[in-house]
Amino acid sequence: MIAVERAPRAVASFHQHRRFAMTPTSSAAKRDSAPVQLPFIIANVATMVAHPESVPWRRFREGIEIHRLHGNGDSGTSAALLRYAPGASVPQHVHRGHEHIFVLAGSQSDERGHHRAGTLVVNAPGTRHSVSSAEGCIVLAIWEQPVVFI
Repeated sequence: MIAVERAPRAVASFHQHRRFAMTPTSSAAKRDSAPVQLPFIIANVATMVAHPESVPWRRFREGIEIHRLHGNGDSGTSAALLRYAPGASVPQHVHRGHEHIFVLAGSQSDERGHHRAGTLVVNAPGTRHSVSSAEGCIVLAIWEQPVVFI
């Protein structure tokens, strides 16, 4: 079971957390599916990585799926899990704010090197790169601002 902790509540199950990523259809669903409020804690990210089929992925780009944890990706801070299929890539982009990438499974590469599971990559504002994953991977991405594709 994957647990998410939100202040002031103690712990919510992963299935409750999944509702945050779904589109609400009623006012009750809208209330229950509001974006995760900060701070929040995912108690066992390893379980999400070990059982990626339990994560409600959405298409992000060709060969890449996303599960948003915080924010909408259009403005301000956001966090998400990204799952790259083998051979998938993200084109050249510029960071308008800091980007933190923690490789949870598999590996990915950019102009600075090959990053295996357990690697934390921090890209500063103004830097640019493209990313690819020959074997596929799952990463936790935290963005201070959305990136700009060039």
